[in-house]
Amino acid sequence: MDVRELLENAEKYLEKEVTIKGWIRRHRKQKEFGFIDFSDGTCFEHIQVVYDLSTKDFEKIDVLKHGSAICVVGTLVKSEGAGQEYEVKAKEITLEGDCSEDYPLQPKQHSREFLREIGYLRPRANLFQAVFRVRSIAAMAIHTYFQERGYVYLHAPLITASDCEGAGEMFQVTTLDLDRIASSGKVDYKKDFFGKHAALTVSGQLQGETFAMAFKKIYTFGPTFRAENSNTKTHASEFWMIEPEIAFCDLEGLIDIEEDMLKYIVNYVLEHAKSEMEFFDKYVENGLLAKLKKLVTSKFTRITHEEVITILKKADVKWEFPPEYGQDIAKEHEKYITEYFDGPVFITNWPKDIKAFYMKQNEDGKTVAAVDLEVPEAGELMGGSQREEDYDKLVTRMKEMGVPIEGMEWYLNLRRFGGCVHSGFGMGFERLLIYLTGVENIRDVIPYPRTPGNCDF
Repeated sequence: MDVRELLENAEKYLEKEVTIKGWIRRHRKQKEFGFIDFSDGTCFEHIQVVYDLSTKDFEKIDVLKHGSAICVVGTLVKSEGAGQEYEVKAKEITLEGDCSEDYPLQPKQHSREFLREIGYLRPRANLFQAVFRVRSIAAMAIHTYFQERGYVYLHAPLITASDCEGAGEMFQVTTLDLDRIASSGKVDYKKDFFGKHAALTVSGQLQGETFAMAFKKIYTFGPTFRAENSNTKTHASEFWMIEPEIAFCDLEGLIDIEEDMLKYIVNYVLEHAKSEMEFFDKYVENGLLAKLKKLVTSKFTRITHEEVITILKKADVKWEFPPEYGQDIAKEHEKYITEYFDGPVFITNWPKDIKAFYMKQNEDGKTVAAVDLEVPEAGELMGGSQREEDYDKLVTRMKEMGVPIEGMEWYLNLRRFGGCVHSGFGMGFERLLIYLTGVENIRDVIPYPRTPGNCDF
């Protein structure tokens, strides 16, 4: 029986014999009795197991170590102590798997840096029990949102010959002998596995657009990769992205979808992860629940990039990076603008020179129909745009930005073969989890972080 089932149906099992299997999280021993903090991982809550001299093989139980796997046969009873409503009075406790004395995850406070060093054990720690359960629930929320609204789930390729962002920060995929190439100095990609240069994807967007032209509404949700030598708290070399693409949808329609989706996910997590979210609110970020509940009821502000720069320039603030028209905004600007409007802010119509080649060019010739969503305390959470549907304008823009036409004909042909107005956005899943949990480092919301110089486990 699972602890989750036991606690959810406690009245049904009260005063009845039950069998549970799991791990000792803490063991407090007395001369004639003892208490075991027991968890089987099926829910965030633990259950207390009480044993005494009447329990079979008391002497063997008394020496069981923290971290050991055990099987408990006992009776579910109302707890006489504080801290829990129910407990299991053990009739028999059997050791399933011993734990050695050098077990590194002892019942004490450990730093997150230390827990990353024992990444194969950290899912057992309370913080990461909560983090990765919320990760699972948030993923379910995303799929539920799109599936209930008729979107088709696309498994975009992880190996690609297309650089969506045009930044060149891609991990190369090859079967060529790199040592031989290093000595010869020549690379013949025709001899490589795919017969051409291939890499791990930075985005499934381009492939997503092709499916949107067939299914109208699609979404991708999977891992993406960036060979960017960045060591900030919000960057990783491998991360997950949610990328919807919608046909017959302009920028304003896209913004409506972004706002609706985010509110749905937050609501879903608050409803389905109550214990975990209360834990985060108490031990990680005080006021987290209030922040998230406020987001759900907020009306998101919509403002242009030019209007944002005007507000920043008028602000009585000494900026580390002074805001300028035509330039990107910094973290300090994102923070100020969300505080200024006291809530999430959609910033639209960005300067075209700092955005990607595929974005819809506005009539002013200076901006593109792009949007970023800034949220309080977390900064940029989503980025999207209306895609350029005009074939000639797209070709011209690719040439201006030095994006090779060769190999991208298939993407351009979407504009020739029944193309239409369409839009899409991307949301980093780990960025969302940072916002939902208050755990501020991306390394602590992904099971095994891949960052520059780190590919452990």
